[in-house]
Amino acid sequence: MMSLSCYHCGEPVPAGSSFSVVIEGEKQPMCCIGCEAVAHAIVNGGLENYYRFRDAPATRPDDMTDEQQAAFALYDREDVQESFVRDLGNGIKEASLAIDGITCAACVWLIEHQVSQSSGVETIHVNLSNHRATMRWSPDQIELSKLMAMFAAIGFQAYPYQADEQQERLVKQEKKTIRRLIIAGLGMMQAMMFAIMLYAGAFEEMEEQYVMLFRWLSLIVSAPVILYSAQPFFRAAFRDLKSRHLTMDIPVSLAIGVAFAASAWATITNSGEVYFDSVSMFTFFLLFGRYLEMRARHRIGRSGNALNTLIPTSTTRLTKGETADQEEVVLTRELNEGDTLLIKPGHTLPADGIIIEGQSSLNESALTGEYMPVSKAAGDKVLAGTMNVESPLKIRVEQTGQNARVANIAHLLDRAFSERPKTAEITNKVAHWFVLCVLISTCGVGLFWWQHSPQDAFWIVLSVLVVTCPCALSLATPTALTTSTNALREQGILVTRGHVVESLAQATRIVFDKTGTLTEGRLILTETRVLNDTITEENALKLAAALERTSEHPIARAFDEYRGFYLAEDVRSILGKGLIGTILGEVYRIGTPGFATDNNQPPKLPDNGQWLLLSRNTQPVAWFAIGDRIRNGAKDAVSALQSLGLEVDLLSGDQSGAVNVIAQSTGIRNIRSGASPEDKLAHIRQLQEQGERIIMVGDGVNDIPVLAGADISIAMGSATDLAKTSADAILMSGQLQRIPEGITLSKKTRRIIRQNLTWAAGYNLTALPLAAAGVIPPYLAAIGMSASSLIVVLNALRLNAKLPQLTSPERQKELHT
Repeated sequence: MMSLSCYHCGEPVPAGSSFSVVIEGEKQPMCCIGCEAVAHAIVNGGLENYYRFRDAPATRPDDMTDEQQAAFALYDREDVQESFVRDLGNGIKEASLAIDGITCAACVWLIEHQVSQSSGVETIHVNLSNHRATMRWSPDQIELSKLMAMFAAIGFQAYPYQADEQQERLVKQEKKTIRRLIIAGLGMMQAMMFAIMLYAGAFEEMEEQYVMLFRWLSLIVSAPVILYSAQPFFRAAFRDLKSRHLTMDIPVSLAIGVAFAASAWATITNSGEVYFDSVSMFTFFLLFGRYLEMRARHRIGRSGNALNTLIPTSTTRLTKGETADQEEVVLTRELNEGDTLLIKPGHTLPADGIIIEGQSSLNESALTGEYMPVSKAAGDKVLAGTMNVESPLKIRVEQTGQNARVANIAHLLDRAFSERPKTAEITNKVAHWFVLCVLISTCGVGLFWWQHSPQDAFWIVLSVLVVTCPCALSLATPTALTTSTNALREQGILVTRGHVVESLAQATRIVFDKTGTLTEGRLILTETRVLNDTITEENALKLAAALERTSEHPIARAFDEYRGFYLAEDVRSILGKGLIGTILGEVYRIGTPGFATDNNQPPKLPDNGQWLLLSRNTQPVAWFAIGDRIRNGAKDAVSALQSLGLEVDLLSGDQSGAVNVIAQSTGIRNIRSGASPEDKLAHIRQLQEQGERIIMVGDGVNDIPVLAGADISIAMGSATDLAKTSADAILMSGQLQRIPEGITLSKKTRRIIRQNLTWAAGYNLTALPLAAAGVIPPYLAAIGMSASSLIVVLNALRLNAKLPQLTSPERQKELHT
């Protein structure tokens, strides 16, 4: 039953009041337009939780501006910020925002320029393709509410970015655009029908009263087109003029507004010509072009939002009952560390955790790009966003919400989208100044035609204003980069820096670390050589496993399958040498040759590789070769990289012969072993001084300096968190073949950017003189401008085509050609 009190402020609702707002699915009464406006602002901002958590009703608004400021003040609450703000430490926070009202690159420049000037704002980056912003600021210097109000002050609406709510906004925006488009289409058709009658009447000498009738009818049917359908152009132009910044909406609005006003004046005063059909047609084609462009951008945005929509909204939590665990369905945001969850087959994990019961396969394709399910059992870590395939699992929650791995990946992807390479920065500046040049040129063209053919001057000026709008130039680079970044993520390469796509195409050399990069980082037994006839190979392995059972060293894992047959007593570890213990009353040692034989004439060390010696009472028993398994596809990846024209280096801190073995097995000719972190960085610097553009691939803490020093750094998905943070991209799948695929895609991206820029520049340079000469009428100018933007966006979407896997040099050469 509806309350008789205002849901927002608590004041009585006047009889007959029609003010209301839908909050959490229910229609709530409001006492006045002020409360209705503020409640709408709260709901549209994704802040409905305010009505759940408020301690007391808000005060009744007396002034709209004050109430809007009160609504913005909600953004300073920690519970409101929880869903879209991250604490980066050192007094800096980062917010992910969705921005409404962006129409071109000049809008992006305006937002970044105005907001970044505020004291306390460290950085702000806005992505033109998906209309999202990443902002870092110091809460000690400026409150978030003031920054959100600043967006509104310059004519844009900023909301907390949340994938599901953003998707709803996109759907609403699309529906509203379709309504505007339908009205523009109907108005255009009616205005053209009346125009045909007027044109026919000019030849047949139609009576004056009918001429005026059709003129007034044309005015009536075209008025909704201008006042409603063209409203976004006028609103954006007014905003830009208020902020003293030039964007493409200014010439477009001038063209539409002046043409309609001139035709309306001609109708009212019964003088001159009317062009309601041309204005309506121009508005329709302009809206249609923007609609198609918007659909393409939304498609790009949806692929980028995929990570944010992986987490389910609810899940099954287990609580202790008297006889058995009780199941309860809870919201994902209510989960806490330590909770026990039941994940049934076909359900998606809502949080990171550890399996405590059960065995199943998980589909991790959304995070790694690999579509084969991965087997998991008790004790294994599992990640939010992955899907359980086979059997029920019980997991213990470790990380939720913004701390989950999928959230961190999404934030890294947002960082990549927000950063723009030099090409994008240059085109944005060119587009900004291009508008100014167009306006100056238009004045010159108008002056010329006013002197030579006054009756044609207005429509030629209109065509020049429309045909030269730099939409295509502004979209040429960001659409290609955004599409390419999404395509790389789907292939298992998470780009975390904006320059990566551009830089990959320019790389001349790639440098690999060995352990954990070219190899899996898991030691295995590769060979056993028995030296004593009284013992078998299997017994030697079992004896060694007994000694290694208590060791935490990675080598000990190589003997895991042979444990449990013998019991070693009094086992001691000698740092850097090996292990010593007693088995069945005899002393056994395993480790370096000198240690195993107690420096008593150790046998000759076998060929290349890492070898351990097992001895009984200091007498040699068996050699064990320990090696690191080479990653599947490493050899094919190296061959593909070489066929792309890149030099491939192996740079390792390992001093053993295993470095040479790995190099020979993968086909790498340039090798450097025994390199410290400082040596690695010095080697990279030396290559860069010679003009090389370096890609560095590594995974350990010791690789952090060289990852930071390389032109492009790629961390393995299994790398340390610190290494991932320092890297420009992360190879989520661990499949090295993805790197040459990514380089091939980056080269294709560079070609498409060049094609887009060439097309955009060529179109504007060709269209301007034709329009100035009076060859292009206004409606054709609208079609041309819209078509040029659409061509650029569709050309960029070609990057979504999945590249074939590069499994051989021959196939790579074929693709490269």
